Amino acid sequence: MQHWQSNSKIIQLAQALHRGELITYPTEAVWGLGCDPFNEQSVFKILHLKQRPYKKGVILVAASIEQLSPFLKGLSNNHLQALEQSWPGPNTWVIPHNGTAPPWIRGEHNSLAVRVSAHPIVKAICELYGGPIVSTSANPGGLPAAKTMIQVRKYFPGEPLAYAPGNVGPQSQPTQIRNLLNGAVLRPA
Repeated sequence: MQHWQSNSKIIQLAQALHRGELITYPTEAVWGLGCDPFNEQSVFKILHLKQRPYKKGVILVAASIEQLSPFLKGLSNNHLQALEQSWPGPNTWVIPHNGTAPPWIRGEHNSLAVRVSAHPIVKAICELYGGPIVSTSANPGGLPAAKTMIQVRKYFPGEPLAYAPGNVGPQSQPTQIRNLLNGAVLRPA
């Protein structure tokens, strides 16, 4: 199996994130759009491309639970254990906002959606970037999520996106989203 961290294209993607550029990459089920979550201008570029309302917020995806640790402060040991048992994998959790995430990530919510990916390309990008990135499906609002790089290019022709190598994982649907505090399923898998 290829070691993605040493792949020059993955290195270029991490550098693009640091420059405030948008990237697109395969996830467990669909292609995602990503950027530096602390770069407000980049996040709003993604929202504009997707025609996604600011109020909805976006997901943060990471290579490890350690990369999300600033956002997890204040959670009980039981909640942390639930996260650890579900990751890495196609499980997105909505957690209480502890003051760490910027408003352009949360939208109108007093919570934050987070995931630790099992996809080797997502993991390599986040590891080389040095932290979590924005993860939202690569499609304009109302259209099906892109399953291939070709579909992403058709959705966003002429956009200066940096493309990752690889293919989506085996999941047939985007990740399940659940509320960590009460277990409620907000988006089924």
